[in-house]
Amino acid sequence: MVSNEQRRRQLAREKFARQQERREAARRKARMRNAVIAGALAVVVAGGAVSYAAGAFDGDGSSKDDAAAQPTSTPKDPCGKAAPGEVKPLSFKKEPALDLDRSADYTMNLKTTCGDIGLDLDAAKAPHTVNSFNFLVNKGYLDHTKCHRLTTGGIYVLQCGDPQGNGQGGPGYSIPDENLKDKRLKGNVYPAGTVAMANQYNAQKKKGRNSGGSQFFLVYQDSQLPPDYTPFGTISDSGMKVLKKIAAAGESSGRGDGAPNATVVVDKATVTKS
Repeated sequence: MVSNEQRRRQLAREKFARQQERREAARRKARMRNAVIAGALAVVVAGGAVSYAAGAFDGDGSSKDDAAAQPTSTPKDPCGKAAPGEVKPLSFKKEPALDLDRSADYTMNLKTTCGDIGLDLDAAKAPHTVNSFNFLVNKGYLDHTKCHRLTTGGIYVLQCGDPQGNGQGGPGYSIPDENLKDKRLKGNVYPAGTVAMANQYNAQKKKGRNSGGSQFFLVYQDSQLPPDYTPFGTISDSGMKVLKKIAAAGESSGRGDGAPNATVVVDKATVTKS
């Protein structure tokens, strides 16, 4: 016959076992959740800094879970109001003729609501890319467009260049990948200060090469990325300060990848040859 003391000890052991099971279940759930989040961030970029540009996230990607993840208060917008004007609905049938001077220095300035972001473009190593932006900018293609995406975990980029403002727009043509063996991309890292092309490359399927359009991303902190995205210039020191200000305001999803809380609009883009 079981004594009261033995019964008490048995109940205590069973209670302890249940507690351990609950704790282990909670740990498994947390590991799975973290793996999903990490995987999502990797896919977002591995499929194209920029599978966003390929339409992998149709619409705004919102859900009940996203709503629950929203921060309780939105940081103050550090940027000003956009200049009057609208995005031009431009589309072109083919890549513009390659007529830039590869030996010349080209700079692009993005006059944004958050401050000027200057870019030194590498015409020698990425002639098709620089030539394309020279063409588009002179057509007013980037004027009044929003920088629609900010990532703040694992990779640290601001993505711009989409006239639709949702990650799915483009100029109607594509340009070839260039400069993927740049020595700066050591250890699968795009260093802070790099400007590179978004594209639709899927590393797992090895499909989508040479699919760049008009979308590009500005790296404000060293970011772990495979060398699949054309690096075509560097960001000025003053431009980096603007990017840090934008990044400090965070992004809207609360998950490290979404629209920036800052209202980042390119009021005017210019390309200068010297």
